[in-house]
Amino acid sequence: MNHIYYVECDAAHANNFVFDIPQGHHCWLLVCTKTPAQFWVDGELKEYPAHSAILYQANQKIYYRACSDTYINNWIRFESDEPYISKTSLPFGVPFSLDDPDYCHKLFELLVIEHTFNRDYKNSSIDSLLRTLFNKLLESYFHNGFTSQYYSLLRLRSAIQNNPSDSWTVSKMADILRISPGYLQILYKKKFGISCMEDVINGRIRLAKEYLFHGTQSIAEVAFQCGYHNVEHFCRQFKQTTGFTPKKFKTHVTHRNASPEEPIRF
Repeated sequence: MNHIYYVECDAAHANNFVFDIPQGHHCWLLVCTKTPAQFWVDGELKEYPAHSAILYQANQKIYYRACSDTYINNWIRFESDEPYISKTSLPFGVPFSLDDPDYCHKLFELLVIEHTFNRDYKNSSIDSLLRTLFNKLLESYFHNGFTSQYYSLLRLRSAIQNNPSDSWTVSKMADILRISPGYLQILYKKKFGISCMEDVINGRIRLAKEYLFHGTQSIAEVAFQCGYHNVEHFCRQFKQTTGFTPKKFKTHVTHRNASPEEPIRF
């Protein structure tokens, strides 16, 4: 069971900010910084960079302070007897770097929302969000070979999967990651085993299959909805990917009421 006492996103403080509780809280405190800060660790004050996380257990000395013009963090003070927290492998009172701070920030935003509003599944939602947040903290602490670059690539791939019909080009993707097109293609293939444009094509064809299966649009309309401006080009890529023309595919799934992912046999 989890109980949140307070959770806050983007809490901003002046450069003289100090948080000093020698006896600690009676509960858990998790802090994720967005600016550099100094923390009391192993008997001395040490500076840590932005996007660091630190977990304090109950009754543990807490001391941290600003070390730049403004101090900003996300934080949550809470009770929990859940094993994924009470028996966590994370260190107590020692900051570590977040590999994917944007993802963690979004989880904090959602926690603020769930804590603020008394919804029917509030407790369940909070538990799910905390579980995910602690998974991300563990990934960061143990690394598992993940780097900030990996998460940038993962966000790009998620954007492609969510919006395959967008006007994707290698240059556009490279600009998003602020790297060269050639380097992007090398990294993408190495991480995911597929080229970035192949991923775009597969996403568009998967979307097209859904439209052909569930919709009443013409093949030309489906092509346009999936990001193609040339029907012949769409038909050619569809056949290269599936082995069948869009028309033959649509006829098959319509007559047999088959799943769009079911193999076609004639």
